[in-house]
Amino acid sequence: MLAEIGQIALILALLISALQGWLGLQGAHQNDRRAMAFADRAAIAQAMFCVLAFALLAHAFMISDFSVKLVATNSHTSKPMIYKFSGTWGNHEGSMLLWVMVMALFGAAMVWFGKTLPSGLRARAIAIQGLTTTGFLAFLIFTSNPFERLSPIPANGVGLNPLLQDPGLALHPPFLYLGYVGFSVAFSFAVAALIEGRVDAMWARWVRPWVLMAWSFLTIGIVLGSVWAYYELGWGGWWFWDPIENVSFMPWLAGTALLHSTLVAQARGSFIRWTLLLAITTFSLSLVGTFIVRSGVLTSVHAFAVDPDRGIFILGLLILSTGGALTLYALRSNRIAHGASFEFESREAGLVLNNILLVVSTATVFLGTFYPLVIDAMTGDKITVGPPYFERTFGPIMAVLILFMAVAPLMKWRSDSWQRIRKTLLIMAVAAIPVTIAVMIFGKTVFGALGMGLAVWLFFGTAANYARKLRVGETKSTLGNLLKRFALLPGATHGFALAHLGLAVCTVGVVAMGVWADEEVDRLKIGESISVSGYEFRLEGVDRAQGPNFIAETGRVVIERNGNFVATLNPEQRMYPVERNNTTEGSMEIGALRILYAAKGEGNPEDGWVVSVYYHPLVIWIWIGALMMAVGGLVSVADRRHAFAAGRAKPPAAQPVAAE
Repeated sequence: MLAEIGQIALILALLISALQGWLGLQGAHQNDRRAMAFADRAAIAQAMFCVLAFALLAHAFMISDFSVKLVATNSHTSKPMIYKFSGTWGNHEGSMLLWVMVMALFGAAMVWFGKTLPSGLRARAIAIQGLTTTGFLAFLIFTSNPFERLSPIPANGVGLNPLLQDPGLALHPPFLYLGYVGFSVAFSFAVAALIEGRVDAMWARWVRPWVLMAWSFLTIGIVLGSVWAYYELGWGGWWFWDPIENVSFMPWLAGTALLHSTLVAQARGSFIRWTLLLAITTFSLSLVGTFIVRSGVLTSVHAFAVDPDRGIFILGLLILSTGGALTLYALRSNRIAHGASFEFESREAGLVLNNILLVVSTATVFLGTFYPLVIDAMTGDKITVGPPYFERTFGPIMAVLILFMAVAPLMKWRSDSWQRIRKTLLIMAVAAIPVTIAVMIFGKTVFGALGMGLAVWLFFGTAANYARKLRVGETKSTLGNLLKRFALLPGATHGFALAHLGLAVCTVGVVAMGVWADEEVDRLKIGESISVSGYEFRLEGVDRAQGPNFIAETGRVVIERNGNFVATLNPEQRMYPVERNNTTEGSMEIGALRILYAAKGEGNPEDGWVVSVYYHPLVIWIWIGALMMAVGGLVSVADRRHAFAAGRAKPPAAQPVAAE
């Protein structure tokens, strides 16, 4: 009965979301306050029904209700409770229900936090959000019903993919969806503004916190996915340019451009047209990711489904939403004013370059991901595009981006001169050049030296800009005054500095991993060892143990350096009897400057076991830096000037930008 209630809840949510879209647009067009109020209530009701449906599906998983087909094919009575719950979205249908619920909750949040927005813009944005949710609810109900019954009812389920039986499943997809779906709010506001025919600096102020929040959540989701793959798959890497990794990275890159573009639009009233286009593009790339994961177009360990019929439905949604928005943009963008002008030597110019490089990097990743598909469709040839392509194309673009990222914030709005910041640039160069030379001499690598130099350049450029905001170095600058100024600075200033410092830290980790990481693979018998980067890994034993729902073969690997004990690692190979599948569980010794990693493969006492060992310098800095960036975004969201319910305060000093 509960499954039927969940199905009814989804049907009601579909009907309500359609009414939300229709009455929101109609009410805004006719200035009918009753219709707009109904759209508000519909958004909240839709969210409640979606939450109810998701809660009922989660309940079915947790009690192992195998009369529900989805539970029977993705769960088992022997699974630990955490994997029963997270298994709710560890499949195509459940993950789509999570997507729809998050989208509905964002629609309700637009109602709760948007009460001071202009009624017409607010109603249209809520309507567009409702129509977008309608499409996904229809997809869920008609092609991916999560509450389909199964008869006869099996005594036990088939089980969950062992790779998904990990705490990472409980965190990675929800954060990823909060990012993907969060950009739908910017999309809805962009389409609503185009329909209304008025876009100004205040519009950017309303949109910016939603972009910040979505970008921060997507950053966290990508980091969690990287960490999960690092220790779960046993491949000893943090990023492999897998196609499904790429489709999460593309909206992040476009979202980063959108984030900086909204800053200019809010502060100076410029980049309005460009910001609208980026808002549409970023969410469209999120939809592209959804299409790829669920259509079977690309094969990956991350893919949820390989059903072409479902893929066609999502492709239709993608064409309808993106095509409609871009058509509206083409028809209305010429009515939107250009905004304030600026000189070449200005902060706006630096942000223009920032956006160009981010868009080019997005296009580079897009080309590398989809080029094999185009060739396959045209010629039938099967080709792959791997890390070498991305390292040779994406890497140089990001190097130029980092170079200018450190400089642009130092410039003034509208007009400035290089002479004014010459001293600061000299200090940055004095810090970066010796590091570059030292790494080149002792690290014996040109690329590593340039990468480390860029990281130091960005770090000191960001620190110099932050110190200027705090007015460090003034004659009366005591510790007390400094702390007062720190407290008075807006959250956006702190968040901006933290995010850019995080990128510098992340860059150090990426460069170190790309240049100095080392690995060895060998077949070892008990007592034999393998060396990597001065560390000796010795296999001292292999034991078998029974887990909650698996049988583990665990190795004991002792690490020594120069005869001194360092750590004992216990890499596992697990066999899941229900799923009839094996997984490799790596084991790590984590330090601030390096991770020592071991993974155990197949083997036996006579022939030995395949053992892979890795030395990964500064890899943890990649994740720490990325999390710093995400926290910086969330700190900026908390800025009282960027509050979601921002009132109708005066726009910034720039001229407001409106339709002609």
